[in-house]
Amino acid sequence: LKPLLQLLRVGEQLLQSLSSTVCPRRAMWCGGRAGAFVFGCTSLAVASSSVPLATFDGHGGTTFDFQELNDPVMGGRSTGTWRVDITGAFGVIEGEVVDVPSLKAPGFIKAAADGKFPDASAAAGGALVLRVRSSTPGYTGFRASFAAGTSAPAFACAGGGSLRNSRGCFKAKFSVPEGEDFSEVRIPFRHFSDRWSPATGEQTVACAQDESVCPTATSLGGIVRIELWAEGVAGKVNLEVQSIAAEAPGSLSARPPPEFGICSGAVQMPLRYGISGRVEPTVPVPVEASETLAEAICCDSRTKVYAEPQYLYQAPDINLFASMDKGVTTFYDSVCGLPVFRAPVNRSFEAFKADTDGHGWPSFRAEEVVQANVRTDSDGFVYSACGTHLGSFLPDEGGSRWCIDLSCIAGSPAATAEMTLSV
Repeated sequence: LKPLLQLLRVGEQLLQSLSSTVCPRRAMWCGGRAGAFVFGCTSLAVASSSVPLATFDGHGGTTFDFQELNDPVMGGRSTGTWRVDITGAFGVIEGEVVDVPSLKAPGFIKAAADGKFPDASAAAGGALVLRVRSSTPGYTGFRASFAAGTSAPAFACAGGGSLRNSRGCFKAKFSVPEGEDFSEVRIPFRHFSDRWSPATGEQTVACAQDESVCPTATSLGGIVRIELWAEGVAGKVNLEVQSIAAEAPGSLSARPPPEFGICSGAVQMPLRYGISGRVEPTVPVPVEASETLAEAICCDSRTKVYAEPQYLYQAPDINLFASMDKGVTTFYDSVCGLPVFRAPVNRSFEAFKADTDGHGWPSFRAEEVVQANVRTDSDGFVYSACGTHLGSFLPDEGGSRWCIDLSCIAGSPAATAEMTLSV
């Protein structure tokens, strides 16, 4: 009995020592016999807080009557249909978006439902999650919108804030991965805005520019209309949707499509230094709108030759230097949590800061590289041992220099705790 009690006591201490981001599920058992065992916690998934908003399975709390609508503007000729596949429990909007003759620009089709949707205020700062698939994944005009805080939701979702009293309908773009299976598409709520053009669907004021156009906890708690659009891009459209939900922050960010993804897993959430707040993929090439800056820079092959914005580490919401440890700070891969750089080493903090400020990105010297976990290819691109793109190798007059994106080294230590206990 004594060995078993010792075993349970050590196990309890181990569980208490693990961060909730490492082993968030704290129900674990060991029993049956005393003896040596190996405890391994390898990236247990955080159970995200998700609020179902709409499903198509007949469930009373999340089933709403969606109706298909076409462009009525100046003789619009786009056509579409909406139906629910009862067997598969999913809704289908399909049709074709064509130019409005008088405007010589594409119109829209959409499916919309009114009602009192579940309270999603707990998901503020998170994302709208669509479980979807499409036979037209190349179509680039998919959008989602929801109305809240307005007594005239249909009017708000027709005016987009451009007409008097038409605020309160928040809209954002999304894309659908290729494939026959349903996929989850996450649209961060910070990608939504209630200021957009009713002619094109494009946002006229982005959430990143003006907080007043962003969804809030209050608005998410009072959603009264949800819409799915094909808008502003001509072409045939098919979208099948299994569910719509609101997901609280703290779960994994959206990853690039498989053909472009290079990372061994999803970017950690949350990242250090305020990087998780950068939900916009601010890169000069097209990527999925649902990717965060870290996913786009560190994990999407399409951005290989680009970097995060210069001097990002100086932004008020990040302020790297004020967040660094006293003495030496260890920087961890934003995906797998491997230690990749340590600074300052063999120089002062002021020298590290001056080096970084002189280039615009965190800059490390040879003594500060965790050589076992960092590799550089023949083109000078720098990767971690688990495949995350970290930045570039750019020697200067001071010698070897690793010019690194803070977005990619803002992780927490690897989520693996392995211990052998003998009793």
